Amino acid sequence: MTTARLSAAQGESLEALIREALAPQAQAIDQDGLYPREFLQAYGRLGGFSAAIPRAHGGQGQGLAAQIESIALVGRACGSTAFLAWCQSACAWYLLHSPAEGPRERYLRPIAGGELLAGTGMSNAVKHLAGIERINLRGRRDGDGYRVSGSLPWVSNIGEGHLVIVAAAVEDGGYIMFAVPPGTDGLILHDCPDFAGLAGSGTYNVRLKDAFIPAHDVIARPEQFQAYIKRIKPGFVLTQIGIGQGIAEASLQTIRDSNNTHAHVNVFLDDQADTLEAELRGLQDATGVLADQDDAARPLDILRARAQASELTLRATQSAALHAGAKGYLMRHPAQRRLREALFVAIVTPALKHLRKEIHALEEQQAA
Repeated sequence: MTTARLSAAQGESLEALIREALAPQAQAIDQDGLYPREFLQAYGRLGGFSAAIPRAHGGQGQGLAAQIESIALVGRACGSTAFLAWCQSACAWYLLHSPAEGPRERYLRPIAGGELLAGTGMSNAVKHLAGIERINLRGRRDGDGYRVSGSLPWVSNIGEGHLVIVAAAVEDGGYIMFAVPPGTDGLILHDCPDFAGLAGSGTYNVRLKDAFIPAHDVIARPEQFQAYIKRIKPGFVLTQIGIGQGIAEASLQTIRDSNNTHAHVNVFLDDQADTLEAELRGLQDATGVLADQDDAARPLDILRARAQASELTLRATQSAALHAGAKGYLMRHPAQRRLREALFVAIVTPALKHLRKEIHALEEQQAA
């Protein structure tokens, strides 16, 4: 499948970098926990995180659909690193739409360009706002800034020298979203238990202990928060589809490669390549339309597309492993890695069960 929104020259440059610098490291990222710092920085220099950022802010000005495609390119080689590309581009997206000029001017260009690596720790806040869990970070006013304490069990794409973007409930009402730059007093990172996959995702337990957040690092204040979250959520959700899209595309290639020698028996398996590809193309087209609409798109349509991405990625990776046969059960085979990456696509916030919960609520509202 070819890119439609990225320019041909940029798509070729990004694909060449992925082929030369990322693909040879995929197994080490998955099994040895290698964090692909140099690749991410190089991908940022080529505009891999800034497709949806206007040129006035140092981006490519190509739109949200192009950013989804950029993430999908990474996902063909390594789903874990596609998730990191999403983290980085999501942080740029947050800053682009911040009503506060300070953090936007300070952080947007270096994050969009890959000079400053950044993790998004919004999972807890997004689940809290959907009525799934309590919020873990709490803040209180301190002059023009805030003092924040609490912990988040896992935040990805972080480490030494990385920025973190998170949200907290404020004791006098509402929520704030803010940036925590590296070296902030009271910012503590702890290792997480081992995951089944995503070992090289730079995922840590993040703790804030009475950390001072100055006014110039507040991305959205309580009176701005609800409108701000509504504005960034479409891009937050839609760009995740790129992760699953890339993994599914790579799985289709595994199916076709396996059929070169075993088509006579693989024909009896469910989810053949042609059927999966037709569904994937339909999802890509629908996602492109929604991305062009951005915050004007119906939330229900966005959630349905994201849920379909989870379901399709799970089916495509399972089919690829079954087509590969015993080889697909080897830890070194990419089909095995993609099975675990696909499971993550269905677990990462908003998880498939979270999506179905919100879809159910919106469908009930629509019916009423």
